[in-house]
Amino acid sequence: MRYKLFGKSGLRVSELCLGVMGFGTEWGWGADYENSKLIFDAFTNAGGNFLDTANRYTEGTSEKWLGEFIAADRDHFVLATKYSLFDRKNDPNFSGNHRKNLMRSVEGSLQRLKTDYIDLLWVHAWDFMTPVEEVLRGLDDLVRMGKVHYIGISDTPAWIVAQANTMAELRNWSSFVGLQIEYSLVERTPERELLPMAKAFDIAVTPWAPLGAGVLTGKYLKNEHGRLAENSIKRSDKNQDIAKEVVAIANELGVSPAQVAINWTRQHRDQVIIPIIGVSKPHQVEDNLGCLEFELTKEQVERLNTASAIELGFPHDFLKRAQVNIYGDNLDQIDNHRK
Repeated sequence: MRYKLFGKSGLRVSELCLGVMGFGTEWGWGADYENSKLIFDAFTNAGGNFLDTANRYTEGTSEKWLGEFIAADRDHFVLATKYSLFDRKNDPNFSGNHRKNLMRSVEGSLQRLKTDYIDLLWVHAWDFMTPVEEVLRGLDDLVRMGKVHYIGISDTPAWIVAQANTMAELRNWSSFVGLQIEYSLVERTPERELLPMAKAFDIAVTPWAPLGAGVLTGKYLKNEHGRLAENSIKRSDKNQDIAKEVVAIANELGVSPAQVAINWTRQHRDQVIIPIIGVSKPHQVEDNLGCLEFELTKEQVERLNTASAIELGFPHDFLKRAQVNIYGDNLDQIDNHRK
């Protein structure tokens, strides 16, 4: 396992992150205690130090078990958790981005994790109610108190993140160094705004669902009668074609489709992208880790790009068509390092 600097911070994190939403069976799926420990051991024995959970995951069991697993060497691990989602469904102040929920939620996470500090605290999802300055000031207070080291933001529009980091810089508050989003070969829409924004602000990106809810493993490919295994937007005809290309490249390389899909996410952009692998069985984490043993060729990446291409929409497609009006005949003569 190699390590990456986490955005514009000096924090060193492993090139894969282990998502532990499935530690616990309270939601009717996931791993029991024994298998959760096996998954944790497989990842950490391979050099992984970056672990991601949340206050809501498996009704708190995920944090409790993870806290127990890392206790013997707490300072070695980069522990990430989240706030925003509800801990008490019928109480309006037990969810959201506001300061009251932030402080209450973090104290609960610290207790469950049995630790004095959180390395990376994510805003789990934007609530469109709390002012940006309230969120930032609350997070900055936690950093100044030493209860949180770094902050990140998840599942939030790009314009809000850009506003927040600009405000943080002007007011000398802690800024977001990480962005967590859904991103995969079957969900490339973050390329429109979120990924360019993250690159411009030097924010590390941690994509969840890099396997597209299992579609990119090939397990939902059409059967011999031409019917989809299950009805889902993720299993559309286009996504089936993408999965076929993933499987074809996997067969060429003698690797698993999951490894190909994860490597596309890791390799194809010139910015820090650290996929979150979420598994419920020990053999799955072993398979996912196999992606570190090879790289896709440029030709293979291009095949996957072509199969999964999306329209960027306005203004991106318009500006591309308007290049001659913007640059005249000079575009090819300008070396642009900001691409």
